[in-house]
Amino acid sequence: MAQGDRIPDEGAGRHLSLRLRAELLERLTGRAHRAGGESRSRLAARLIDEGLRMDAHPGIVFRPGPGGRRPGLAGGPDIWEVVRVLRDIGASGEAAIAKTAKLTELALHQVRTAARYYEDFTDEVDAWIAEVDRVAEEAYPHRAAR
Repeated sequence: MAQGDRIPDEGAGRHLSLRLRAELLERLTGRAHRAGGESRSRLAARLIDEGLRMDAHPGIVFRPGPGGRRPGLAGGPDIWEVVRVLRDIGASGEAAIAKTAKLTELALHQVRTAARYYEDFTDEVDAWIAEVDRVAEEAYPHRAAR
């Protein structure tokens, strides 16, 4: 999933005017330049989106990677990694949470955090899992044939 997949193109969004302190605008501009030419507007939209998600889901952070920015557990794995286990264990509810925690060696609250995030962003997390599977299949085609 590419970095900008969550946020629509700037032209497709709705307009919002903000007044920022000069120092904050300078930081935003500098960060946009370091981000490989990402526009200030796009960067601000991404940071607002991620901030709102982190506010709604304490324990979630966003980290960069070759496939783009992705949600993860603070001090833990990416959300898609936890959800893959959670989806595939053949249990539901608290039994699924407990089994996933045991298999991943995560705390119960971490698995619950991942599960709640997945409830709100199912399509996005499923797309991450599908993309990881696609890349793995391309890299190791002989494994898919088993």
